[in-house]
Amino acid sequence: MERTIPNVLKQVEVSVIIANNQIEWWERDGGVKFLKETGLKSGQIVLDFGCRVGHYTIPAAKIMGNNGIVYAIDTEDYALKELKQKAKAHNLTNIKIIKTFGQTRLPLGRTAVDVILLYDVLHYLGKDKRAKLYHEVFRILRRDGLLSIYPKHTLEDDPMQEFRRLSLSDVKREIEASYFVFERRFCGLISHDDGLNQGCVLNFRKDKI
Repeated sequence: MERTIPNVLKQVEVSVIIANNQIEWWERDGGVKFLKETGLKSGQIVLDFGCRVGHYTIPAAKIMGNNGIVYAIDTEDYALKELKQKAKAHNLTNIKIIKTFGQTRLPLGRTAVDVILLYDVLHYLGKDKRAKLYHEVFRILRRDGLLSIYPKHTLEDDPMQEFRRLSLSDVKREIEASYFVFERRFCGLISHDDGLNQGCVLNFRKDKI
């Protein structure tokens, strides 16, 4: 009888190695280039909301340099612990980790942040909670601040959870209704979960009202 289990395990092991190598490359080089093209600049103050283990936090911190700060917010202790380890390994001292408990009220002052990243996180939130988050984002963003979102899991892209019935246009409209002005769409190879895929981010500016 042919034994296939070892081959299957070997394939899984190879897949894990490939995924790890992809993420290492992303955090070292690919993510830095992508976020620069998205609009991040050295010396800014950035908030990575729902940062998990830092697939965007790490490259953002590399862009910010010694004069910038990246606030990394998440609810999961294990993820924040891994992010701390990564920051140390990359010799990054400009990451400020904030543990939350799922509240939309953010522990930052009014107009305190230049850029906010809402990447692959909005689909976890119901409509009312998203509206509260947009309001809070508006509060802490500086005048003409950048809100960049990665709206994964809409009808066009593996729909699930709170986005399972929403199109990309629906998400864009609800953000515009919260006093943000759509600026541009930027697509490319992007981090999702613990791998890479083709995706698009939408950039908005805080409306000058």
